[in-house]
Amino acid sequence: MIIEYFICIFAIVMQKEGLRSSILFAHVVAFVTVAIWGTTFVSTKVLINNSLTPAQIFLFRFILAYLSIWIISPKRLFSDNIRDELIFLALGVTGGSLYFMTENEALCHSTATNVSLIVCICPLLTTLLLGLFYHSERLSKVQWLGSLIACSGMALVVLNGHFVLHLSPWGDTLAFCAALCWAFYSLLIKRVSASYPSVFITRKVFFYGLITIIPYFIFVPSMPSLHLLMDIPVLVNLLFLGFVASMLCFLTWNWCITRLGAVHATNYIYFNPLMTIIAAQIVLNERITLYIIAGTALIIVGMYLAERMRR
Repeated sequence: MIIEYFICIFAIVMQKEGLRSSILFAHVVAFVTVAIWGTTFVSTKVLINNSLTPAQIFLFRFILAYLSIWIISPKRLFSDNIRDELIFLALGVTGGSLYFMTENEALCHSTATNVSLIVCICPLLTTLLLGLFYHSERLSKVQWLGSLIACSGMALVVLNGHFVLHLSPWGDTLAFCAALCWAFYSLLIKRVSASYPSVFITRKVFFYGLITIIPYFIFVPSMPSLHLLMDIPVLVNLLFLGFVASMLCFLTWNWCITRLGAVHATNYIYFNPLMTIIAAQIVLNERITLYIIAGTALIIVGMYLAERMRR
């Protein structure tokens, strides 16, 4: 985690040093960002095992992220106009409160395999939505083939040789809503990425994510004790989720979308389950199988085709 933290800091520093023109560098940043997000499953699992609810985890995660990014960008409060402010509100919902609540709640009603598989179709949903709304983001046939191959590899990694899904209509519907939320987040961010810096965009996402989660706590009031929050495993994992996985990674991800485009950046999410499995292997001693290796190969081939034929 410490290594990944410094890699993210390095990415931001290198950006400021004038390497914005490096597409390769943007790909590296996108991969590292997704790699860190893949490890958040372990941190979230630790917090849930310590009696924190999904809503509480989201709340404290975004509070820490917002406060830390406020230190970096404290001056400007509002966007240029009402239209942009409404877009930021929508970003806070689709990339914050609604996304995390639907994904976390889905895990309460469906298996982790189902949720992981369904949520990770968001690159395909993003490609479809952007193709409908933005002609410049439409993919060629070879790029579509690459995306489908990468999606197949992701499914192979998630299923890991167990080709039976235990259907749970409510949980699977919530997981699909989470994937759709992230796809719309990628679509909406194009509307503001050219007019505002990544730091400002990220701060607004955190702000509106927090504002829009308040109604949940009005109807379901619950807060952990201070003693629980000060427990070392809880505190360390909350700090990681807030400062690294949220503040730094949302910042680098928003920057990657401006450099690579939403379709090409979002394709890296296919690596997310792989990173989760690797983290689980390191922390929980879970075995990496031939299915995972084969799935990884398909993801790499699919990503290569999707990017090689980039117009």
